[in-house]
Amino acid sequence: MSVFGRVAVPLKSRSYDIVVGSGLLADTGKLLKDVISRPRTAVVTDANVADLYLADIAKSMNDSHIAFSEIILPPGEQTKSFDGLMELADQLLSARIERGDTIIALGGGVVGDLTGFAASILRRGVQIVQMPTSLLAQVDASIGGKTGINTSHGKNLIGTFHQPGLVIADVDVLDTLPPREFLAGYAEVVKYGLLGDVKFFEWLEENGAAMIAGDIDARKYAVLSCARAKAEIVADDEMEMGHRALLNLGHTFGHAIEAELGYDGRIVHGEAVAIGMVMAFELSHRLDLCSADDVARVRSHLHGVGLPVAPPSDYNWDVTKFIDHMRQDKKVQNDALTFVLAKGIGHGVVARDVPESQVIQLLEAKLA
Repeated sequence: MSVFGRVAVPLKSRSYDIVVGSGLLADTGKLLKDVISRPRTAVVTDANVADLYLADIAKSMNDSHIAFSEIILPPGEQTKSFDGLMELADQLLSARIERGDTIIALGGGVVGDLTGFAASILRRGVQIVQMPTSLLAQVDASIGGKTGINTSHGKNLIGTFHQPGLVIADVDVLDTLPPREFLAGYAEVVKYGLLGDVKFFEWLEENGAAMIAGDIDARKYAVLSCARAKAEIVADDEMEMGHRALLNLGHTFGHAIEAELGYDGRIVHGEAVAIGMVMAFELSHRLDLCSADDVARVRSHLHGVGLPVAPPSDYNWDVTKFIDHMRQDKKVQNDALTFVLAKGIGHGVVARDVPESQVIQLLEAKLA
């Protein structure tokens, strides 16, 4: 086990660490010793991740004399549903998980979000440890306590805030991600540069390709940088009442794309975010907040690494329906659309007074 760094998320009684390193999964039991109140856990994962890592974790737990149950879910966004929540809660109750036990979410954003939600409501609250196995989850979804499931109205509209007791991010597991899933996570990495750190975005322009190709030092630096950025924002605005909303850059458009396509896999979450970030910068330019060069630079970088930068052209988009999806966005206030826009690269802003006519014009151009 090699720990690259620990990032503290200071939330008083709910404070916890994000541990970033190599070979961490094989020492799961040792890492858990300091955060569990009794040696009884349930490991929740999906079928794909279980095949890769569950045996190593089981050995470590046994070596550390920590009892555990295994719960294996179907992979995919469709699992983040009411039915999936009910099935998981039933399995956790059947495993006799008590309030003093710990639930471990081993997987990507779907497993983390669903398991976090289940942990928050099971017996009115059970501790969760997040063990993210995707890049997207390591840099974003596992940090900050957001949990949730999807409905026909949109993504993550039913959920809670339930902070983990620990986040264990093992960058070695990123080697087994399919290229598409890694790129989807890379979109969330880029987000941190665009919303608040132009120097990090410049670093990605220089080093992003190496990171995608497998450079361990680049991956370590990126995951730690994103973890520090998110920890700072979460510590200042835990319940997303203010500037934590900046972390939704690209998500208002992206979630609408996913909802309209029915979460069918044509576009995965990170790809939708990449498209959404380009659209957010394009809307920012229409509102004279950023330059055409900024838009071109964002589009060029995302396209250059292989991410989509426009909604699929082989779908019959409807602007009115698209806006209806956007009205279900969690940032909406008094039925008014709210956007995370940019006053240039590295300067995200929350905008609640965007003329709907400008949004319609952008959508008519992008969805044609």
